[in-house]
Amino acid sequence: MQQIFTCLGISINTWTLAYGLFLIVWSSAASVLSSFESITSWIPAILGFPVFLMGVAGLIWPAKNKIWIHIAMLFGLMGLAGGFDFLSPLFSGGNVFSNPIAGFSKLMMLLSSGMFLVLCVRSFIWARSLHPLKTKE
Repeated sequence: MQQIFTCLGISINTWTLAYGLFLIVWSSAASVLSSFESITSWIPAILGFPVFLMGVAGLIWPAKNKIWIHIAMLFGLMGLAGGFDFLSPLFSGGNVFSNPIAGFSKLMMLLSSGMFLVLCVRSFIWARSLHPLKTKE
């Protein structure tokens, strides 16, 4: 049995590092495309930087992997919550893509954070299956 969770042959630490880097690159591109008009275009990078650091920490100190991935997951949860803002114009009668860069960034945060959280939960379930809870008999 393998000793580290993988998805598509990639470890959860590498996924975490890649996801953080993806958020930083996306945010940088969105900021450049919008001519740096809004500080909110940097929100994905603000969330991505700690996720990236947790991925690096997991690769450097694998014995503490559980804590690094849990911290990264908290930032992923914040990204998911922020991504739900994509849906708000649907309920207020507005246009989701009235500002296309902001609309796509919110959609990206919603979908990518959701996928990252699913990946994290799968890794936690996998880790728990290695060390099942001891029950009293």
